[in-house]
Amino acid sequence: MNLTDLQPNEGSTHRRKRVGRGIGSGHGKTSTRGHKGDKARGGTKPGFEGGQTPTHRRLPHRRGFTPLFKKHFAIVNLDSLERFEDGTVVTPDLLIETGLISAVKDGVKILGNGDITKKLSVQAHRFSASAAEKIAAAGGSTETI
Repeated sequence: MNLTDLQPNEGSTHRRKRVGRGIGSGHGKTSTRGHKGDKARGGTKPGFEGGQTPTHRRLPHRRGFTPLFKKHFAIVNLDSLERFEDGTVVTPDLLIETGLISAVKDGVKILGNGDITKKLSVQAHRFSASAAEKIAAAGGSTETI
């Protein structure tokens, strides 16, 4: 056996189909694509659903807009400040230490959800009107950072 004797097995290779090369080739005229229709002409657009209104036109548009410079505050409610002792100075660092917030983000905002009975000195970037009122009523103080 020599290298010159090597050849592929019978039936394992096929001749390339050369379409559109005249009637004598057997693959002329319609070039094996049949007659008319989108498949004969190169296919449909992506997203085409056979004339049915496509999904991207059936779904509603996204309404409104997204503000580019929106501030995201770490929010703390008054009822969660109840865990601190009387006279404690509540700062953003203390809130992170105790696990009430995970990060300061654009600031800490205290909201007036719940009641507070302890006299606390609270330092934050923002206070809701009801939160500041309830802290003052309990004998505490608010300081905007």
